[in-house]
Amino acid sequence: MNYKKLLLTLILGLSLLVNSACPAFLVGGATGTVIYIAGELKSTEEVSLNTAWDATQKAMDDLEFHITDKAKDAFDAELSASGAAGKKIKVALKKISNTRTEIRIRIGTFGDKSLSQQILEAIKKRF
Repeated sequence: MNYKKLLLTLILGLSLLVNSACPAFLVGGATGTVIYIAGELKSTEEVSLNTAWDATQKAMDDLEFHITDKAKDAFDAELSASGAAGKKIKVALKKISNTRTEIRIRIGTFGDKSLSQQILEAIKKRF
């Protein structure tokens, strides 16, 4: 493949990536960084897994979501819930260290950025 074709392929690929339907945003520094990409909100917080787990369960109660399933071990936790409008909510927690936890929130199949942010804020209020 000559260089012109390679360059054209690269430009077309980048153009498709930039114009794709996968919205993304990034806020914050290394800790407390929030990323929304491909329908999932991801945040790393300076709290233990147990603190994040307790806060997540309390936030679901505060927001009046019905918890349908939950599981936790020493490294990961996952909670599923449903809202009044039938939206399926999934919150996954992953222990990064004793004082850092990754929080992932997905609403339904395609995500809901606004609701995901509201859930994250409700969780953070309970830290």
